[in-house]
Amino acid sequence: MGNRTGVIGGGIVGVALARALSRRGDEVTVLEKEARLAAHQTGHNSGVVHAGLYYAPGSLKATLCAVGREQLREFCEEKRLPYREVGKLVVAVDPSELGALDEIERRSRANGVPDLERIDAPARIAELEPHASGVAAVHSPHTAVVDYTSITEAMAQDVRAAGGSILLGHEVTEIVAERGRVSVRTAVSDHVFDRLVVCAGLHSDVVARFVGADPSPKILPFRGEYWALRPERTGLVRGMIYPVPDPRFPFLGVHFTRGVYDDVHVGPNAVPALAREGYSWRRLSVKDTWESLRWPGALPLARQHWRMGIDEVSASILKPRYFRKAQRFIPELRMSDLRRTDAAGVRAQAWGRAGELLDDFAIDQVDAVTLVRNAPSPAATSSMAIADHLLALL
Repeated sequence: MGNRTGVIGGGIVGVALARALSRRGDEVTVLEKEARLAAHQTGHNSGVVHAGLYYAPGSLKATLCAVGREQLREFCEEKRLPYREVGKLVVAVDPSELGALDEIERRSRANGVPDLERIDAPARIAELEPHASGVAAVHSPHTAVVDYTSITEAMAQDVRAAGGSILLGHEVTEIVAERGRVSVRTAVSDHVFDRLVVCAGLHSDVVARFVGADPSPKILPFRGEYWALRPERTGLVRGMIYPVPDPRFPFLGVHFTRGVYDDVHVGPNAVPALAREGYSWRRLSVKDTWESLRWPGALPLARQHWRMGIDEVSASILKPRYFRKAQRFIPELRMSDLRRTDAAGVRAQAWGRAGELLDDFAIDQVDAVTLVRNAPSPAATSSMAIADHLLALL
């Protein structure tokens, strides 16, 4: 038997890593605090397999997304899981957005996005999305949608088949790394590993403190809220309709996505969550909120993005504000077409002491412990490539 390797976190990144380790011959144990896998970011995202339109060429996001999307497609084919290339249209609604659209096109081509099309004729936009409105766009025909929870469960089956263990309801409370081994205590068990990899998502900075890692980057939870199109109005969207993102902010803005099961959801927005697992305004953690407010980066972040923060929060509370954001792209949209849902996700966004929001994936090493400190979108798309990247580091 190979090395005894522990993985903290049962999201898609942690389980993909466990699968790669077990296939290599390691004795693998996954420790997940929830009663099921994919309980947080993996199970609450848009289900999009990104093609690499947005990421800085040469970054980990760009390189691992390109490899990971192909690995994910092949895995879905092997396991007979749904993988639908519905295509993505990034639309500039008015001429003021053309410069940012040019940058999206430049990055997309540098990142090798397959069959990318630049569109400067509104008539061509209408051919692809008959109800969309804009002056120009880029089209990525191979951007796909999947069911990430089902993919994670299928990966977990491979881990178990290779002799690995996946322990649910095992929240880690203590880590001690010494003399070439790592002792891990959970609420219900104790473990000893040769090495440990932490893929703890929303709690990655908390677990990092267990081993004395640098407190920075800290996790700032952002909630993304979704609305859904009423079933009789889903014909307004064929695939995906996205805005040109604001380059100053690591979020894509409200968009339309036809899901793998043919529902069409609208969103998400991006509002600061009042708890690490704050899936609604009612979910409040005084401890989490206070930790965010007292972080050195809090004031610089607020100074830089307060206008956008007010805009996003008001759209969260007031349906007409959210509706107007969406209607820019589909003029035929009516407010009654939007159906409120309980769907929301919380993004684990890393931020530094100076208030900067980290854009790229980030990994730290403390003795025999490897820490994934920042793995936001496109981490699900890139999960198998991230696993291979971590294997190389290990």
